[in-house]
Amino acid sequence: MDFDKVVDSRHSVTKFASGRKVDYRKVVELINTANKGPLAANHPVINYIIVRDKEKIKKLVEASTQDFFENVDTVIVICTDYTFLERSYYDRGKSYGKQQAGAAIENLLLQATNMGLGACWVGAFTDNIVKEALRIPDNIEVEALIPIGVELGKGKQKPKSDLDRVMFFDTWKNKFMGGREMMPSTKT
Repeated sequence: MDFDKVVDSRHSVTKFASGRKVDYRKVVELINTANKGPLAANHPVINYIIVRDKEKIKKLVEASTQDFFENVDTVIVICTDYTFLERSYYDRGKSYGKQQAGAAIENLLLQATNMGLGACWVGAFTDNIVKEALRIPDNIEVEALIPIGVELGKGKQKPKSDLDRVMFFDTWKNKFMGGREMMPSTKT
């Protein structure tokens, strides 16, 4: 699929077809794509847990209080070990790890769209329930739960902010480039 088309069609899927299995090889391909994201200090700190056990998926649904993914057969859990980055970059280390996780997640979501799979970035959950269900050590941070499945119906990407609201030149809120306005100003 053309890259722009993938980006324009990527959306959070919250309606999955029940009983539709995702080929394990596709799940591995998703993780391989996620794993190619940029790395702080060229040091990998992200780990991926493929959850296919129905009871564990129920625990993840409980942890997130979002039952829309209770019927998927695969959830990818993204985790970070900040030890190296915090030792190397002190206070900035955690920020670098979060950036690395975000890049990996976006790569995964774009590849899921490219492969015709539905996915959703779930970031709201109770950490200790997830950690207990998956036996994740205390020093590892859970970044996201990504349910993967076949979309039920055809969803659409929600509207995003117009560029004139989010893009500035040289300084905060400056809508002018080189002395002349490039984007028409929008009243807010």
